[in-house]
Amino acid sequence: MGRTQPKTDFSQGPVWRRILDQAGPLIVAQLVHLLYNVVDRIYIGHMGDGSGLALTGVGLTFPIVTLIMAFAALFGTGGVPLFSMARGAGDQARAGRILGNSFTLQLISAAALTVICYLFMRPILFAFGASEESFLYARAYLDIYLVGTVFSMLATGLNGYINAQGFPRIGMLSIVIGAAVNIALDPVFIFALHMGVRGAALATVISQALSALWVLRFLTGKQAVVPLKRGNMALQARVVGDIAKLGTATFIMQGTTCLVQIVCNATLQQFGGDVYVGVMTVVNSVREVFLLPINGITSGGQPVISFNYGAKRYDRVLQGIRFNTLIGAGYTLLAWVLVLLLPRLWFGIFSDDPVMTEAGVEALRIYFFGFVCMALQFAGQSAFTALGDARHAIFFSLLRKAIIVVPLTLLLPRLGFGVRGVFLAEPISNAVGGTACYLTMRITQLRRIRRLAEQA
Repeated sequence: MGRTQPKTDFSQGPVWRRILDQAGPLIVAQLVHLLYNVVDRIYIGHMGDGSGLALTGVGLTFPIVTLIMAFAALFGTGGVPLFSMARGAGDQARAGRILGNSFTLQLISAAALTVICYLFMRPILFAFGASEESFLYARAYLDIYLVGTVFSMLATGLNGYINAQGFPRIGMLSIVIGAAVNIALDPVFIFALHMGVRGAALATVISQALSALWVLRFLTGKQAVVPLKRGNMALQARVVGDIAKLGTATFIMQGTTCLVQIVCNATLQQFGGDVYVGVMTVVNSVREVFLLPINGITSGGQPVISFNYGAKRYDRVLQGIRFNTLIGAGYTLLAWVLVLLLPRLWFGIFSDDPVMTEAGVEALRIYFFGFVCMALQFAGQSAFTALGDARHAIFFSLLRKAIIVVPLTLLLPRLGFGVRGVFLAEPISNAVGGTACYLTMRITQLRRIRRLAEQA
């Protein structure tokens, strides 16, 4: 059996500290990664005349970008917990096969998605709620953005393997380097070179390419505990099946996010027009900002929980789940209060369009109502994934969005709520889906781990 390096042994030291050691750099990395997306929207939203329509056009590309990230998560997030369990059990050979197969799957899916999106771009965007005017901006952005699909998927899908080896700061730098370039190039391409949304897309592609190169440089280097090797890249049916089985939960979560975005944009176009599609673009941007810390905490906790589960340190698994739940609940309650008190401030970061802002302030307050319930969803979902419980992880990924949000988004506007119904669907799904997910996790996995801890 391989020996785990002391600095990467998650079975040592206080659990909360190991989670925060992982989560701190992850939160910074995710914050910077968020800038890949939101900095484009901030610049585009302040371009002057026509910026509202340009922002709407970029918002129409969200489902496609989300779908690309869903495939990155399918083969990335699906492999990382298995990779951590293998390391915890001392099986370095299996960990290497998981990493190698994940890399190959990322390449194959990136190539397929690029071709499909280019071939069917127009019908896809109009199905997403585009008008003839907003389609021009969406196409201009995607024509360039899709070139970098492979870079985006490798940077996002493989970065978790750096964090899972106990190098969260290296993982953070993989994002920071690219984002710094993105932030620097955006104003040059958008304003100085007058490229508009095309400039935003080009800056993003260049920055993602740099991030991908950084990730690959580390994973193929001597510092990696489990390096990426050519001999492990040949696909093995069992390894691919295990990765896809667990990754399906995250894939469905992001895939249903894509579905929700499509349904929301199409419904808002019907009941409110381009202005409300633009409002949803900003609302989603604000939501991404506020979800970032809790996502960082739960993401940081996953490799720690998985490692200790593989090492049969069940007492530490319980401590990790408890810590994630408590800190998540406290943070989301604070975030909810901040949005309710300062909605105009948050909306104004992304748009200076007065018509869009007036509509957006009310939308933000509705959308974020009961935001604290998101902590329950994250705590339950991350525990299922970290412990390899694909069945429950998949079900609750489907429940909140596909089973609750999509039907409500279609139904509520037609019951007299109008565009408000689209934004109201989110808090209802958070309350119902989040509570159900967390309670099920306590009844199933938490009880099972407690029994194992008592027997140990």
